[in-house]
Amino acid sequence: MAIYGEKVMEHFKNPKNVGEIKDADGIGEVGNPVCGDMMSFYIKVKDNRIEDVKFQTFGCGAAIAVSSMVTEMAIGKTIEEALKITNKKVAEQLGGLPAQKMHCSNLGATALQKAIEDYQNRQKGKPKKEPVKVGVKKKKPGECICPYCRHEISPKYSFCKSCKVRVNLCPHCKKPVKKEEKICPNCKKKI
Repeated sequence: MAIYGEKVMEHFKNPKNVGEIKDADGIGEVGNPVCGDMMSFYIKVKDNRIEDVKFQTFGCGAAIAVSSMVTEMAIGKTIEEALKITNKKVAEQLGGLPAQKMHCSNLGATALQKAIEDYQNRQKGKPKKEPVKVGVKKKKPGECICPYCRHEISPKYSFCKSCKVRVNLCPHCKKPVKKEEKICPNCKKKI
């Protein structure tokens, strides 16, 4: 079990800049089907500065804390300065992360960089990227999509056959979550 520092817990319990920017200038999305963390970052840019950043994260406490910290680090920075935010800098700002959770800082920095790349592509006239909603999309009654790898999960299985993640349904929001999760990343209620 990972032990988190005070700053990580603060950003997990009270994440900053959660949400979506409907008319975002750039969108960056990353995911790791092995651990189940998925992040979407939305940026608003004015005069080459990141004016606003929002995120949606489906994942563990470290992933949520990392996403929150990355947004705090990026707001007000120029595009060039924001591109220098690295996984190491994110982990340092959080006061460190357990070794098994360092990949979360990679995801956060990468999601921001992808949002900036999307913004830069739009400035060059390339088509904008449409966001993928983090969470579960219903397909048919009784069937849903694995929030970790986006493959169908049959209601008769307690795991995703594709990515092998064991899942339960949250008793509150009825969405699949990793079996070992204590707090639902969808509705934030204790499981």
